[in-house]
Amino acid sequence: MTTFETVRIAAVQDTPVVLDAEATVDKAITLAAEAADRGANLVVFPECFVSLYPSGTWAATATAWSGEYDELWERMWASSVDVNGPLVDRLATACAERDLHIAIGVNEREDDRPGSLYNSLLVIGPTGLVSRHRKLMPTMHERLFHGVGAGDDLDVVDLPGVGRVGGLICWENRMPLARWRLYQGGPQIWLAPTADDSDGWLASMRHIAIEAGAFVVSVPQFIPASAFPSDFPVSIPEGVQVMGRGGVCIVSPSGEVIAGPLYDEVGMITADCDLRDALHAKRYFDVAGHY
Repeated sequence: MTTFETVRIAAVQDTPVVLDAEATVDKAITLAAEAADRGANLVVFPECFVSLYPSGTWAATATAWSGEYDELWERMWASSVDVNGPLVDRLATACAERDLHIAIGVNEREDDRPGSLYNSLLVIGPTGLVSRHRKLMPTMHERLFHGVGAGDDLDVVDLPGVGRVGGLICWENRMPLARWRLYQGGPQIWLAPTADDSDGWLASMRHIAIEAGAFVVSVPQFIPASAFPSDFPVSIPEGVQVMGRGGVCIVSPSGEVIAGPLYDEVGMITADCDLRDALHAKRYFDVAGHY
């Protein structure tokens, strides 16, 4: 049965340990514990947090048939996540220890063959993996790294002590029919991990909050050039100090930004989200109901 509790959500804007999945998961567990100390029930991490987002700032040249991108691909594969593997198990153990849920963006590799990578959003709780969503359509240069999602995982999940949770990755949020599929599940909390740090993105998050009648949690990475290791196989543009300035925020069902946006630094924001507000919003406008 759907409940209408007040849920404390933490949104983490941070930088992965580039191309090191083990160390990035260590970092995520530490940050999740910090969020739990702040009373969070749900902790949301950025798109491709484990452990590299292929930013257009440096990855747009990946069309080249060059050895450096073969090396990058090999290292991305090695630092990606098996959904039935030990990294997800470690995150689930951390959730069990602190009685919380985590939503985290990962580069996901196929479990049973050395093939494609996917830009995936995992929801993990005390009992393990709750849901996996593979990004439907990688944007522009992302298609050189990530496969196309099948669209068979557009689900809303009911998390104990949290509520009904669904969401989309980055520019999927611009896709009306993908949103509609999730609206039919009645999400109270909408997850939007992203790499978009524009003003237009913030406007989209406010619109979706109103349209969905849900709390929207938008979480990008903060990506300084200094995060890339000295042996990173692809050249980083000279003179570019930041390749993703963030903009983490939480938006209420009325479209009000109630936490953030935070730019140009790592950080964690929290908000107490009264899920009755999402119920009230449906009285005014229910896109999958009486409207």
